[in-house]
Amino acid sequence: MNYAGPEEETPARSGLELTPFRGLRYDPDRVGSLAAVTSPPYDVIVRPDGLLELESADPHNIVRLILPQDGTPAARNRQAAETLSRWLSEGVLTTDAEPGLYVYEQRDGDLLQRGVIGALRLSEPSDCVVLPHEDVMPHVVAERAALMRATSANLEPLLLTYRGNGSRVGTAAVIERTAERPPLLSTTTEDGFSHRLWAVTDPAELEEIQTDLLQHQALIADGHHRWATYLRLRAEHPSPSPWDYGLVLLVDTLRFPLRVRAIHRLLHRLPVSDALAALTDSFRVRHLGVPLPKALEALSAAAAEGNAFLLAGDGAFHLVDRPDPDLLARTIPAEHPEAWRSLDATVLHATLLDHIWGIPEDSPEHIAYIHDTTATVEKAERDGGTAVLMHPVHEEVVRDLARQGVTMPRKSTSFGPKPASGLVLRGLAL
Repeated sequence: MNYAGPEEETPARSGLELTPFRGLRYDPDRVGSLAAVTSPPYDVIVRPDGLLELESADPHNIVRLILPQDGTPAARNRQAAETLSRWLSEGVLTTDAEPGLYVYEQRDGDLLQRGVIGALRLSEPSDCVVLPHEDVMPHVVAERAALMRATSANLEPLLLTYRGNGSRVGTAAVIERTAERPPLLSTTTEDGFSHRLWAVTDPAELEEIQTDLLQHQALIADGHHRWATYLRLRAEHPSPSPWDYGLVLLVDTLRFPLRVRAIHRLLHRLPVSDALAALTDSFRVRHLGVPLPKALEALSAAAAEGNAFLLAGDGAFHLVDRPDPDLLARTIPAEHPEAWRSLDATVLHATLLDHIWGIPEDSPEHIAYIHDTTATVEKAERDGGTAVLMHPVHEEVVRDLARQGVTMPRKSTSFGPKPASGLVLRGLAL
């Protein structure tokens, strides 16, 4: 693979330093279709059903790299590295001829999102250049780091957002001009989204983007664990090196506001009856004899007034709200800002999971984090567990806490649309 970062170390900057790279991309003549080799990000795939569906879509689906399947972690990582090496030698994946930044477009009906993909110089949270807003699980970071070491590649871009100033020059202008040209690739995935990708290689346009982005800071919208992985691996390699940079998609949310959705919880070993019984005298519990869409409407209405959750898994829906104030005062850390203390995710993790249900939040044996609402309910009903459906947090709350340096409980939000994995990769080996 080719070295994907600058050849010489550059001075530290105060803003976003985005660097061109030689993208690794599928050769459309060597795969069934570009749509068949793409995948959602690794942590959005509902396993095992979604994983099996992706594996059967095409023998070269990117899921074989981002979620390799084998008996042990070491074997899985070795398999991913061998698969990537084989696809490169066979020409399934090829390296673009010259470094560039990549304009990426997603469209679904009236929804349009455009951003720029590049190799971003890594920075610490204390630098206030890239702001995380969620905690991470150490075992997930360790897993992703082992996979990235084995493959020497950034296999999928993180989603970062920044707030442009509405100017008609700079990144926004280059993106709009580029989108008028024929794309490198165009495909429509099974979810109905169309995807288009362009390479920006003209030195003047690259400089226009880079100069503009140096004035901005970014919020991690999706990919906290991969960002933490980038930082861990950077520390393992003497600088300067390609590990000083990580693959990201930057989206200006002034022009293209993201959707914010909730990430739900599946409690594998807690039946709904036991979950509800433990809530006596601490929350109000109401049985809802309605279908899922109506139950979600009830959750939204209750969340407008305070903390609220929707429990499912026994064929019905149960609205849980109005927590006992004294219980919250005893179970939620007082040293955090009120905006953090009142989050549904805070109450769920500190009060429900830790204090009432006694469920470890970082144990895959006990809890799964699932983005799809219907899938969460169906898996709970099939497995005899409890689905805890959440209401999304407003983006303004997320950004305000991040600027204060306050991280939210892990898996608190799901920003989207997320970039499809498999459209462009970044190799890090010389």
